[in-house]
Amino acid sequence: MAKGSKKEGGGIGELLAYAGDRKFLTYLGMALSALSQLLSFGPYVCIWLVARDLIAVAPNWSEATDIAMYGWWAVGFALASIVAYFVGLMCTHLSAFRCASNIRKTTSEHLLKLPLGYFDMHATGELRRVVDGCAASTETLLAHMLPDIAGAAAMVAGLLVLLFALDWRLGAACLISVVVSFGAMAAMMGGKGGEFMKAYMGALVKMNKTGTEYVRGIPVVKVFQQTVYSFKAFHDAIAEYADMAQNYAGTFCRGPQVLNLTALNGLVAFLLPVALLLAPGETDFAHFMANFTFYAIFSAVVPTAMTKLMFVGEASQMSADSLARIRSVMDSKQLSVPAQPKHPAGGDVRFEDVSFTYEGAKAPAVSHVSFSVPAGSTLALVGPSGGGKSTCASLIPRFWDVSSGRVLVGGVDVRDMDPHELMDQVAFVFQTNQLFRQTLADNVRASKPTATGDEVRAALSAAQCDDIVAKLPQGINTMLGAGGAYLSGGEVQRVALARAILKDAPIVVLDEATAFADPENEALIQRAFSKLAAGRTVIMIAHRLSTVVGADQIVVLNQGSVQESGTHAELLSQKGLYAKMWAEYEQAASWKITTATADAAVTKGGEA
Repeated sequence: MAKGSKKEGGGIGELLAYAGDRKFLTYLGMALSALSQLLSFGPYVCIWLVARDLIAVAPNWSEATDIAMYGWWAVGFALASIVAYFVGLMCTHLSAFRCASNIRKTTSEHLLKLPLGYFDMHATGELRRVVDGCAASTETLLAHMLPDIAGAAAMVAGLLVLLFALDWRLGAACLISVVVSFGAMAAMMGGKGGEFMKAYMGALVKMNKTGTEYVRGIPVVKVFQQTVYSFKAFHDAIAEYADMAQNYAGTFCRGPQVLNLTALNGLVAFLLPVALLLAPGETDFAHFMANFTFYAIFSAVVPTAMTKLMFVGEASQMSADSLARIRSVMDSKQLSVPAQPKHPAGGDVRFEDVSFTYEGAKAPAVSHVSFSVPAGSTLALVGPSGGGKSTCASLIPRFWDVSSGRVLVGGVDVRDMDPHELMDQVAFVFQTNQLFRQTLADNVRASKPTATGDEVRAALSAAQCDDIVAKLPQGINTMLGAGGAYLSGGEVQRVALARAILKDAPIVVLDEATAFADPENEALIQRAFSKLAAGRTVIMIAHRLSTVVGADQIVVLNQGSVQESGTHAELLSQKGLYAKMWAEYEQAASWKITTATADAAVTKGGEA
């Protein structure tokens, strides 16, 4: 892996650091590209030499004996230019491919070392755009734009020499179009143009993010029978991008680009008037016409040079923004690993005056939270939405590190444990779980890769998945996902429970594991819970209070702080927030549609 994460001067230097030992190929390719551009002037000079000799002997054309030689020289210069440019591009591509590969590897390796909570805050579509899309855009800069920059620089230097080598007056006339072109490009790419490029890259990231979210949310859309509103965010992201691009093209680019193209492609409009003014005063008219012919022929090089500079400027802006986004990922704080890790003694969990604030948030998500969960007992976290329940659960396996206080597992601060050992201590099941495009057995083995087939079957049976295995054509060896079998949301949840059971961790975290299950699956999941919880420390989060009645301890979180704690009976007797929530839950559970209720609803709708 290249040491690209260390900044070496920023910008191009920082990018080339990712190329490692192939960095020199970039410089070699740039040198060859510059040589190629200088060689490309050869055919134009040879054409001018042909025109000069013909004009000098006119009308006795047969006396121009060197024309054939000039023709061969022109062919030689053209071939040499093509070969030099081809070899130069080969060099820069080899370097660019290594650079893009190392960017992908380095950012991916860095992402693997980040706390898992980072991926809750950053959508996978956004990260994919940064890791893959931004690396691809820097590849374009290094493989194509850098050699074109070197070539354009050589072309400009060669232009300045050649334009003033024969007749500085005609050369100055040609440069007028160059000055106008530079001014037009500055109007397009400077100021608003630079801001647009940042907005453009941001819009691409947003479209990737919302598109991924939309595709992954299709099951929820189907459950709740959503229509056009389901893809509103995705539609708005596309519309925002389209409006921004059209506004920029129409408002900032149309006028300058028209002026730019007119000046470059109509260069003769500057050259011809100057020639007509100068011609009457020339004593050697044949020599003057030969010079004019040279500038008329050579003027075809100017639009090519300026167009390359324009695309170089655009690619540089895009690559600078891509590099900034890559840097934002690389600057994310990795999960710290202690030099001398401590080992937990037991499966108890304890929060000691824990506070945590999400990055960019003004208020803490949890504040001064303390509770203790003895080994083998069950703790339920309940409370209003946004109270900090999921945050507390995520602090146990170090999805985030606390801002202050301590989270202890087996008497050891989780920050003093090896992250791998900590993950072995904790199994977790969330509201939504993902299955891989692998066999059912491999999906369960994700928590314990060395498990045998019998162990997988036992875990599936304990998780009440016998009916799932029975209906699959190849049993546990059936491929899931695209090209294979698909499972319902409740079935996926039971497979996730089988993973947790197979892992056999002493601590289990359940975050609303039955939130989206139908009644039949919920009953099976509850049976699986009893298998999973046996002899283990369980921290569960639930909005359905009926699932926490039997918990050894219930902690009520509200606005990030512990408001109440105790057993179900103790909390009811306190007549506080939990008692109010329980009363509301019972009322909601007993609510049903009656004939009178339906008639009243119809009457009210008719009056409206």
